[in-house]
Amino acid sequence: MSLFNRRTLLLIPLALAACGFEPVYAPGGSGAALNGNVAVSAPNTVDSFLLVQNLEQQLGRSANSGQDYMLDVSVSTVTQAAAITQTNEINRLIIDGRASYALKSGESGQVLASGEVTDFVGYSAAGSTVSTLADERDAKQRLMVILADQIVNRLYAVPDLSK
Repeated sequence: MSLFNRRTLLLIPLALAACGFEPVYAPGGSGAALNGNVAVSAPNTVDSFLLVQNLEQQLGRSANSGQDYMLDVSVSTVTQAAAITQTNEINRLIIDGRASYALKSGESGQVLASGEVTDFVGYSAAGSTVSTLADERDAKQRLMVILADQIVNRLYAVPDLSK
């Protein structure tokens, strides 16, 4: 005897509609309202450049001069040793990243959403100097992609962004 019943699958859309579920990319959804209408703050470091680049790829680069929304972001990273041998050689490093954001209305300047996202990535330091630097650069790029994904996900969850 199976507990699975196909009729319950038919009731799932009704339950989602009753709780106010709205697709992000539907006309009038928050994804459609943000796409191409967000001006991201200018970067001032390599890390913030990578973060802004990823945010603009996901949200779309604003083409018009009178943007509907402004997104202020700031990012900071801290590198820590994660694996140390008995001879005090570092084999693995971790980069902790923290990005704070504030989505503001372009007309009034009122903050519509704000918050902070954190995550970490690791990379090997056991190779040559060149490979360690390449691994660090790759790890920072991966971290900025992760932080940008988290920021965009939180912005899409903001209610009432549609015009």
